[in-house]
Amino acid sequence: MSDQVTPLLPLEQSPTPHPIDAGVRIGHVHLKVADLDRALAFYCGVLGFALTQRYGHQAAFISAGGYHHHIGLNAWESRGGSPPPPGSTGLYHLAILYPTRAALADALKRLLAAGISLEGASDHGVSEALYLSDPDGNGVELCWDRPEARWPRTAEGHLDMHTRALDVRALLREAA
Repeated sequence: MSDQVTPLLPLEQSPTPHPIDAGVRIGHVHLKVADLDRALAFYCGVLGFALTQRYGHQAAFISAGGYHHHIGLNAWESRGGSPPPPGSTGLYHLAILYPTRAALADALKRLLAAGISLEGASDHGVSEALYLSDPDGNGVELCWDRPEARWPRTAEGHLDMHTRALDVRALLREAA
């Protein structure tokens, strides 16, 4: 993400003249994986998601907080496969939103304990984020959102998101 973000256009110029209902949320994501057990070791063993259902070596559903599934992992078309090459289209990353900064710090602590390297750590003004790849090369963002009242805004009131280095050591001090 660049430091320069174009402010939203006025409604008459917006590509979305009739916005979707504000209550709409992304329900879950399905990831194609090469090795289901390896993926479960990462998402459940390291990140702490709970396994809610498994279909042999073909698919598994995992969640946080008892939801039916936030992430579906499947090897239907990808068992033994490799990640897409650079320069191809597809999912850039999935974002896992933690409820607090302390919960994000706990996730960082889990990653470090498992020997998983970060590929980046950013403060976007509206959120703080850790970037890494799962064992199948899927991009993963672990983040928490600041309260909306603390989001940076321009003088005109538009969001003023940015990408700055995140102080990972300060974040880690918040881990329980």
